[in-house]
Amino acid sequence: MKWIVWTLAGILGLLLALLCAAVIRTCRTPGKKSTYVPSPDPEEARRLAEKLARMVRCETVSVPETDQREKFLGFHQLLEELFPRVHRELEKTEIDGNLLYYWPGERHDRPLVLMSHQDVVPAEGEWLHDPFSGDIADGLVWGRGTSDTKCSVMAFLEAVEQLLAEGYTPPQDVYLSSSCTEEWAGDGCPKLVEELKRRGVRPWLVVDEGGGIITDPIGGIHGNFAMLGVFEKGKADVTFTARSNGGHASAPKRHSPLARLAALVHHFETRNVFKRRMPKEVAAMFETLAPYASFPLKLVLGNLWLFRPLLLRVLPMISAQAGAMIRTTIAFTMAKGSNAFNVMPQEAMIGANMRFIPHEGMKKSLKKVKHLARKYGAEVSVSHASDVSRSCDIHGEAFRTVERVVAEAFPGCPSSPYVMTGATDARFYEEICDSVVRFAPVVYGPEQMKGMHGLNETIGMDCLPGAVDFYKRLIAAMCGEA
Repeated sequence: MKWIVWTLAGILGLLLALLCAAVIRTCRTPGKKSTYVPSPDPEEARRLAEKLARMVRCETVSVPETDQREKFLGFHQLLEELFPRVHRELEKTEIDGNLLYYWPGERHDRPLVLMSHQDVVPAEGEWLHDPFSGDIADGLVWGRGTSDTKCSVMAFLEAVEQLLAEGYTPPQDVYLSSSCTEEWAGDGCPKLVEELKRRGVRPWLVVDEGGGIITDPIGGIHGNFAMLGVFEKGKADVTFTARSNGGHASAPKRHSPLARLAALVHHFETRNVFKRRMPKEVAAMFETLAPYASFPLKLVLGNLWLFRPLLLRVLPMISAQAGAMIRTTIAFTMAKGSNAFNVMPQEAMIGANMRFIPHEGMKKSLKKVKHLARKYGAEVSVSHASDVSRSCDIHGEAFRTVERVVAEAFPGCPSSPYVMTGATDARFYEEICDSVVRFAPVVYGPEQMKGMHGLNETIGMDCLPGAVDFYKRLIAAMCGEA
């Protein structure tokens, strides 16, 4: 009995010693504060807001598997009016509504690709301002596409427009890439990548949407932070189907198709089906953000060597976004059974969207799903599947270049690696580029985050000049030798 007491006492002593070490380490780590707040020239902010507003008024909702080239050619005519020098002096290639501009540089060994998509998702529901009004009110530009992502299309075209007006020649080749099928994972961007492959172009750096200057990125951490997306999770749409002989609802049999599917959903919702593990990029994010947190959070995030197991358990309960960065997720989004209240379904289905994490990628995750579905008498079909993207090296020169430009363009704004839980066109560029960073240089506050793909999408007009400045500085930063 004594040895048990001594063992427990020893374990407790060790834990207290480790905790004391973590507290001391935290106390010795200087606290930091994000101080960046956009403060542009009001007239310039208004001028850029007007350009973006006109782009929003040109409706570019994309429809899956539909030829909409004519619609996007109309949008291209507007771009030519808004950015005349770009269209006079750059080589423009249009492929089925998708755009690629080429600006020759002094050198060709480190090409830069700036990209963002033209298309937007449908606008449903009741908006405070019409979704395609492009209204400018309360310091915001309103409408579908303002933040996702006509803002960045406007910003990099405007950046090049201004540099051309100065007679500037970029140090490296610059490509401006914009697909019209991003919102439904269509073939637009792959066509642009194929065109670059045909030309023998291997970009040194690609910068797309994904991250952004996020306000209060984690509860307890306040201010604006440049969250640089370094990889995105894989994804798949999964359909679960259960069958029976049906029958009248007045004499129901047990284990009907809907009941089996409900039990399957309950299993996923209440048990840890997928392993939790912290990718090194997520660990780097927490360690970067730790000095900006209050002491308790700073203690936990700044000492992952001690608190990592605790974080892995509690993160999904604290934040759905943070929880999605450490495990594969499955979200049930669709369901169908009988067409009548008094008829037992012969067939029922539920649809789910999955997002795969690197340590348990597409193959492993789907294997688990299919195994579990069999236990509940359900069949599985998978569509639109793609595995986890490759990660950009957060210690590499390309990523560090983006960090440096962020510091120059947005003084007082810290940078941090970030894991994309959604999907972008950027993944298609990984075939020809080793460094793909997902970052739109605009401020996304809580309202902007809610508005993307939702009601009342907006972007602050005060952050638009900073976005233009970021792209101008990034183009100028491409001056090293490969």
